[in-house]
Amino acid sequence: MYDIFFEHLEKKVQLNESEKELIKSFFTPKKLKKRQFLVVEGHPCIYLTFVSKGLLKAYNVDEKGNEHINQFAPEGWWTSDMNSFFSDEVSFYSIDAMEDSDILVISNKEFEELMLKVPIMDRYFRLLFQNSLITKERRLISSNTHNAEEKYQHILKNNPDLIKRVPQNLLASYLGLSAETLSRLKKNATLGEK
Repeated sequence: MYDIFFEHLEKKVQLNESEKELIKSFFTPKKLKKRQFLVVEGHPCIYLTFVSKGLLKAYNVDEKGNEHINQFAPEGWWTSDMNSFFSDEVSFYSIDAMEDSDILVISNKEFEELMLKVPIMDRYFRLLFQNSLITKERRLISSNTHNAEEKYQHILKNNPDLIKRVPQNLLASYLGLSAETLSRLKKNATLGEK
């Protein structure tokens, strides 16, 4: 479970074996079954979570019962409601497993202690949060300026695995498109390949 985790960490920082052992002591391995919740909207988000295996989704549900997807978190990704995690406020969205998943979780208290005891992790998370902010800004710009075709081509180029793993209606929600529009785009892309 820790192989993917350390492989991911070492893309940003170099760790020695004693640091790895200490880091492991702060994380708790957990398993989620498909459709099992990690976070429920309206309750505190108590973990920052790394996905070692599987796929999670973060989403809101509107008054009509429609899911609005904020994030998909496949292997090698982090997920959390950061506002809730760092402020102890209730979560604005839910996070659940789309597939049986293996995750590593850390509480806020453990996170703060980890930053003090393994200073290189402070650098790692600064880089991670910096990249996350940039990604969210790009996604906001994309949602406001790109047309449906451009949004689909972006996910096809950058996350092609999601197209195979995520139901079309949820992928459409994530892209801010109707399921019909996404279906048409997928069909046109398939025809263009022939």
